[in-house]
Amino acid sequence: MKYYINTFLIYSILGFVFETLMKLFFFPNMNNGFLYGTYIPIYGFGVCLIIAIMRFVFNRIKVKRFIKIILVFLISAFILTALEFVGGYLIEFITGKIFWDYSKLKFNIGPYIALEISFIWGIMSLVVIYLLKPITDKIIKKIPSIITYLVLICFIIDFAISCLKI
Repeated sequence: MKYYINTFLIYSILGFVFETLMKLFFFPNMNNGFLYGTYIPIYGFGVCLIIAIMRFVFNRIKVKRFIKIILVFLISAFILTALEFVGGYLIEFITGKIFWDYSKLKFNIGPYIALEISFIWGIMSLVVIYLLKPITDKIIKKIPSIITYLVLICFIIDFAISCLKI
């Protein structure tokens, strides 16, 4: 459980960095979320979900590396697109605001998903699974439990305060 908590927290922070860079260089009107802290939980949740699904799938079937890469791409793109769709509608329902809108993209399906972005999620999943995860797994092993729980408490407090301001 500690592994997934740390994974969630680390990738929530990396998601904030990713979105900040995207906003800085490509999408100046993009909204980075509603939390005060430097994390975006959908990224942490998405990575935890992908890791859990990949463990479930690939512990049951053995496939060649090339097929595995294609499956990781396709499964991740589908799962993360579905997560983005549900997340977009939940955020709009809860806050009354639209935090992202892909309506102007050529292959959009409503405001919250687009084929172009699904492709990015598939590529980013490959980057996470094959490049970042081996590094973050080594870091996670060194994080003391007390640090994990203190950061988690800070995140929960931030989340609660941020929800009250909505």
